[in-house]
Amino acid sequence: MASEPLLGKAALVTGGARRIGREIALQLASAGAEVTITYRTSRHEAEETINKIKDLGRLAIAVECDVREESAIRDAVVAAINFHGHLDVLVNNAAIYQSVPLEQLTLEQWDTVFATNARGPFLVARQAIAHLRKSQGRIINIGSLGGIHAWASHAHYCSSKAALHMLTQAMAKSFAPDVAVNCVAPGWIDLGEEDEQSAAQHFAEKTPMKRNGTAQDVAEAVVFFASCPTFITGQVLAVDGGLGL
Repeated sequence: MASEPLLGKAALVTGGARRIGREIALQLASAGAEVTITYRTSRHEAEETINKIKDLGRLAIAVECDVREESAIRDAVVAAINFHGHLDVLVNNAAIYQSVPLEQLTLEQWDTVFATNARGPFLVARQAIAHLRKSQGRIINIGSLGGIHAWASHAHYCSSKAALHMLTQAMAKSFAPDVAVNCVAPGWIDLGEEDEQSAAQHFAEKTPMKRNGTAQDVAEAVVFFASCPTFITGQVLAVDGGLGL
């Protein structure tokens, strides 16, 4: 694969200001892409990420956007198109992760997670699809191992990610042959957060590869889907070190 397989391409990454989204945006830029990121509340982190992308020699902008709001999505896609002139890669990364015992789960918590994790990617893709068809582009959704294997205290999160996995496959059929649609489903990703280190050690011991995933592991899988043959579509790729086996 060329060292800059996405040179000349334009990417939109929702929730790209921090955590895994930031690494996805940076890896896309390293692969040659210009990048638009969206953020909801992380303005400072978004500015930092944009500066890092610019340091790589790529054009980049950050747009405030709540993926639960259709008008905000429309404005974000318009801003990306106005800035880049075209759109080649959409990464639906924005998501909410919550841990709540099922019997304590409220309707508001259920609806908020689904509005972000499942409805959001649908709305963003629907707004962007005309532009992606023109460029023979790609959509990469960020799912989860939790959408493949049930986690007892994450019923709403797991259900929303399972919905996103199915949405990926439905999009792949609906948007073919113009646009390839795939999904990256991370397992336990260690972002170095202090309050997660006990759990991180637990999952590393359970993982056949004997380590947890990194944001870079996820981002490199996204770059693969953004640059691989378009004949690869409708796939859900677990990036989990074998944890789900």
